[in-house]
Amino acid sequence: MNLSDHIVRLPFVGPTYAKRLEKLGIFTIEDLIFHFPFRYDDFSLISPILRLQVGETVTVRGKVEKITNTFTKTGKRMQEAIIDDGTGKIEAIWFNQMYLVKTFKKEEIYNFSGKVDWFGHKRVLMSPEYEKISNLNTIHTGRLVPIYNETYGVSSKWLRSRIKAALEALGDKIEEFLPENIARNENLIDEASAIKQIHFPDNKEIAKKARYRLAFDELFLIQLAAMLRKKEWGGKVLGKQFFIDLEKSMEFLEKLPFVLTKAQKRCIKEILLDLQKNTPMNRLLQGDVGSGKTVVAALAAYTAFLNNTDTLFMAPTEILANQHYSTLKSLLEPFGVPIELVTGGQKEISNFKLLRASQQISNSRVIVGTHALLYQKFDPQSVGLVVVDEEHRFGVEQRKLLSAKGKAPHFLTMTATPIPRTIALTMYNDLDLSIIDEMPAGRIEVKTWVVPNEKRKKAYGWIHHCIKDTPEQAFIICPFIEESETMTSVKAATKEFETLRQEIFPDLRLALIHGKVKSKEKNQILSDFKEGKYDILVATPVVEVGIDIPNATVMMVEGSEHFGLAQLHQLRGRVGRSNLQSYCLLFTENETPPIINRLKTLEKTNVGMELAEIDLKLRGPGEILGTKQHGYADLRVASFTDLELIQKTRSAANQLLTSHLSLLTHNSALKKRLEKIKISS
Repeated sequence: MNLSDHIVRLPFVGPTYAKRLEKLGIFTIEDLIFHFPFRYDDFSLISPILRLQVGETVTVRGKVEKITNTFTKTGKRMQEAIIDDGTGKIEAIWFNQMYLVKTFKKEEIYNFSGKVDWFGHKRVLMSPEYEKISNLNTIHTGRLVPIYNETYGVSSKWLRSRIKAALEALGDKIEEFLPENIARNENLIDEASAIKQIHFPDNKEIAKKARYRLAFDELFLIQLAAMLRKKEWGGKVLGKQFFIDLEKSMEFLEKLPFVLTKAQKRCIKEILLDLQKNTPMNRLLQGDVGSGKTVVAALAAYTAFLNNTDTLFMAPTEILANQHYSTLKSLLEPFGVPIELVTGGQKEISNFKLLRASQQISNSRVIVGTHALLYQKFDPQSVGLVVVDEEHRFGVEQRKLLSAKGKAPHFLTMTATPIPRTIALTMYNDLDLSIIDEMPAGRIEVKTWVVPNEKRKKAYGWIHHCIKDTPEQAFIICPFIEESETMTSVKAATKEFETLRQEIFPDLRLALIHGKVKSKEKNQILSDFKEGKYDILVATPVVEVGIDIPNATVMMVEGSEHFGLAQLHQLRGRVGRSNLQSYCLLFTENETPPIINRLKTLEKTNVGMELAEIDLKLRGPGEILGTKQHGYADLRVASFTDLELIQKTRSAANQLLTSHLSLLTHNSALKKRLEKIKISS
C-alpha cells in the first residue's frame, strides 16, 4: 500500500464505505489521515466506580457482570449492563443497540467512557463508548478521543479505527517536507509525529503542538504557492512598457462629471505606477458596490489606448458586460476610444472600423464582454491590459492563454467582495492589492432593519405603498430555489413567488429568476426589470453581483440567517444606486439572540470591510468568499483569523524563496507537497 492509493485498498473499506467517504472529500488513504479531528472527548481520567460523581466525564475499567435487553415505559428498547471494577458497581445504559448483549464477554476487561448521569433514581453511565482492553493502546476510551466531521454511515468511531490502521501501515511513509532550519526556528515537531498526535494525542500539550505544526504547514504552503506564482508571472517581460501621459490622464479626470475620492486617486496612482513597469501588473482592486471601481479601470484602459494596445474588459455575465459597455462608452468615447461589445452569442469579434480617418485614431480599442473573449480571434500582439470583474481568482490556465495571445498583458481584477486583511495576506499573496475604502460624497446610505416576523404584514403593506403607482421597484430574495425537506420553515423562491403574486401583491407585476433559469431568459427578465416592466423581482442570490437597477429602492431578504454579513451587504448594494432613499429589510426564522445580534450589525454599519472582519470571526472565510464557488483553500487546521501565524508563515516562505530554492527541485518532498495545494490561482 501507498498513501496515494485509493481508500478501498485499506482493510475493511469496501465500495460502500468508499462512496460514503467521498462526501467527506476522502478518496485516498492520504486523504483519510489528513481528515483531522475538530475536537476531543477527554476520557483520560480512569476513575474507580466507588468515587464517581454525577456530572463527571470519566472512563471506568471493569468487567460486564450482566447485560439485558429491556424496554422503557415509552416502549423504547434499552440495554442495561452492570459493570464491576472491584471497588463498586454501576449500570451502563444504551438505547436501540440490541447487538450489545452478544458483544460483551464475562471474563474480558473493558473501558467504558462517558458521562455519569441520573436515570430515574440511580446513577448510570449514559450511552458510554466502550472498548475491549487487549493492550493499553486504546483509541476509543481512556484517553483524549478524537471527534471528526462525519457523514451518514460513517461515525467517528469507525473513522478512528480506519485511521489507526492507516497510520500503523503507512505512518513511516509520511515524508518530511519542511526545511530543517524553518522547523528548528519555529520549534515545530516533525510532520509524521504531528499527524499521529493530532489523531491520537498522548496529552493535551502534544495535541496543541501537533495542531500548531499542521496549521503552520497549511498556511506556509499556500503562501509559498502564491509567491511562486508571483515570481513566475513577474519573470515575464511585457512587450512594451506603458508611457504615462500625465497631461491626458489629468484631462480625463477633470472632465468627469464627479469628483474622485481620495481612495480612488490613491488606487489610480498605484495602478499607473504598475503600468509603467516592464513586468506585467497583477493587481486586485477591491471596493464596495458603488465605490467607483469602474472609473479607475477606465483610466487604466485609456492609458492602454494611448499606448496603442487593446484592453479586454471581462465580466461574469452578459448583463454585467452590457452595463460595463454602457459605462465605458460614456467615459471613454468622448476621448476617441473605440468601445466594442462581444457576448457569448457572437462567433467572433467583428473587424472594427476606425471612427474617422481625420481623427487619426489608432486601431487599438476597448473590447467588453464575458469570458467568451478568451476564445476569440484577434491580434495576439495587441492586448496590453486585461480587466476582469468579479472573478476573485483569474486562473493560471486562463492567464496563460491570454499571455500567449498578448505577451503577458497587465492584469487588473476588480471585486466588490470585502476581503479581510488576513485573507488578503494569505490567499492573494501573488496579487498586489488596492482598496477603495471610501464612498463618493453625497451617496445616500441604505437604511437597514431586522424586522420581527410579527411585523411581516405591515412590511408587505409598506412595500406596496412604496412601489404602487411609482417608478420605484423592489427585490425579494430567498435563500433556496425549492423547498427543503430539512428546513421547511425557510422560504423558497419558487413557492414564495406564487404566494406573493396571488395573495400578497396581486395588483403588482412580479417576475422570478434563480439559478435554474436559462441564461437568455434570465437576461431578458433582468432587462425588463431594469426598463420598469416589473415592480418586484423575486430571486435567489443570483442577483448578488453586478445588476444595476437605479429605480430599485427596497431589498427584502428572507431567511437572512443563512447568509454571511458580507453577502447580505452585497445584496443590499443592489439598491441605493440613485438619489432615492433606499431600504433593506431582513427577515429571519431564527430569532435567537446570537442570530439577531449578528444581523443587527448591518443596521449599524455600511462598510463592507468591517462586516467581513466580523463574519470571519463568527463564521469563517467560506461565508465571506464562497469557498466552494471560488476555489479557496479549505483549511483543515489553520485559521484565517490567526494573523500572527499568517505573518510567520509568510516570512518563512519568503525566506525559502530567497535562500533555499534548491529545495524545490523536481523530486523533492516540498515540490510534491506544493503540487497538492488545491487552490485555483
